[in-house]
Amino acid sequence: MKLNEIRDNEGARKSRMRVGRGIGSGKGKTGGRGVKGQKSRTGVAIKGYEGGQMPIHMRLPKRGFKNLFRLDFVAVNIGRIQAAVDAGKIAKGAKVDAAALVEAGVIRRVKDGVRLLGSGELTTKLDFEVSGASAGAKAAVEKAGGSVTVIEPKAKAAAE
Repeated sequence: MKLNEIRDNEGARKSRMRVGRGIGSGKGKTGGRGVKGQKSRTGVAIKGYEGGQMPIHMRLPKRGFKNLFRLDFVAVNIGRIQAAVDAGKIAKGAKVDAAALVEAGVIRRVKDGVRLLGSGELTTKLDFEVSGASAGAKAAVEKAGGSVTVIEPKAKAAAE
């Protein structure tokens, strides 16, 4: 086999149908669009129309509610923070806030604030300044000798 002998398999490329080119072609006159009316014309899209029947999007029940004022906190587990301390990214006994967590690479962005969660174990004394903390996280931080200060979330402070 040579490069100049390479070609597609028989029937691999189908030639396109030329519509509207006379009745002898088999796709003449209406060009496969049926007869007359809106749908036989070009540029027509009747999305969601079901022939007068109640459309599916109207038959299904409405459900749920989207709270526009809900705050989006970044959740951080204390075990993840302990791993950052062990890696030397957060100094022992330091004040830990959202900016320090971003700098250490624990979180990517702050969003509306940081919420501390109690999964994992904290052995280092750290002083936290966060937008929220679970009861388990507070207990674990205080057990390690640190403290948790809950500050006003970023979005609420900006709204007032």
